[in-house]
Amino acid sequence: MKRAARAIALRGCLLVLGVAGLSACASDPTEGYSFETTYDHSVRTISVPIFQNSTFWTGVETELTEAIIAEIQRATPWRVTPERPGGGGDTTLSGVVQEVEITRLSTSRASGLVEEETVTVEVDFDWRDNRTGRVLLARRRFAAAGSFVPHRPTGDRIDVGRREAIQQLARDIVSELRSDW
Repeated sequence: MKRAARAIALRGCLLVLGVAGLSACASDPTEGYSFETTYDHSVRTISVPIFQNSTFWTGVETELTEAIIAEIQRATPWRVTPERPGGGGDTTLSGVVQEVEITRLSTSRASGLVEEETVTVEVDFDWRDNRTGRVLLARRRFAAAGSFVPHRPTGDRIDVGRREAIQQLARDIVSELRSDW
């Protein structure tokens, strides 16, 4: 008797879960919950030329471009293609590193030495459709920050904060390329 009651209860739970799952999910992300990507399906390839750099911080543009390419490959259905004359991919993501700034977050009361600092990286970027020439997205002064602890015992180098800021900026930029909900 117990076995039959358990089987009936299990069937009832499965039925309720199945109905709930069907009613909650939609094939179009704009119509409710969905397992579909929110990135534009009409875009198949994207070119990401090395960002320009208007700061004195050398190499930040290359690190950022590499991080953006890695994030696109990880999080989107798009394939990254090389930039060619006349356009390489369906779209092109280009930008300029406008500012890299170090800000003191805290100092020691005892010694006056800096305990924690942050590195902020600001960029301007455009995402252009090479098929139509239309700008799909443009952001100005788009920024991310990363912190580091320059004093002992940790003694982080500034590269720790810069790398954190660049990785966060790459994630945020690629997230901005999502379709409107």
